[in-house]
Amino acid sequence: MLSQLRPALSLLALMTLITGVAYPLTVTGVAQLAFPEQANGSLVRDAKGEVRGSQLLAQPLEGAGWFQPRPSAGNFATVASGASNLAPSNPALAERIDKDAQRLASEGHGPVPMALVTTSGSGLDPHLPPEAARFQIPRIAAERGLPAATLERLVEQNTQRPLIGPAVVNVLALNTALNEMPR
Repeated sequence: MLSQLRPALSLLALMTLITGVAYPLTVTGVAQLAFPEQANGSLVRDAKGEVRGSQLLAQPLEGAGWFQPRPSAGNFATVASGASNLAPSNPALAERIDKDAQRLASEGHGPVPMALVTTSGSGLDPHLPPEAARFQIPRIAAERGLPAATLERLVEQNTQRPLIGPAVVNVLALNTALNEMPR
């Protein structure tokens, strides 16, 4: 039995070293060399160099003077990320969407984009379609006393157009650029 146990334990130790130590260290090293910003969380820093968030995670900002991301089923907590698991036929989901749409529609400028009333799969999607960002321009312009055309240019400058998929706006990057504008 010892003759069978020794090779099995040796193989277990070897595979643990390869898959549990060598491979993760190699992947981490390559990532740090090839993609250091992404490997370290795609952090967004302000003019002082302080971390304000990550380009990969949505975060809410208080006040009418900021662009708001999609709603979050987990209140933007990364530990509880995920969908609400409410089916499209669930009255609670329809009620929440209706309430959010009524709140946003009070701004009085067309139908509310779906991205502003529905959550993403993770509840932490940092992107909005450009139309959803533009929908918020009248509110922000009134709150900050800025021309709507200035905010429209800001949204356009922060719109990302990937090779595959629709154009998106990173809400944190947009709010960072908004914060850097003179008031």
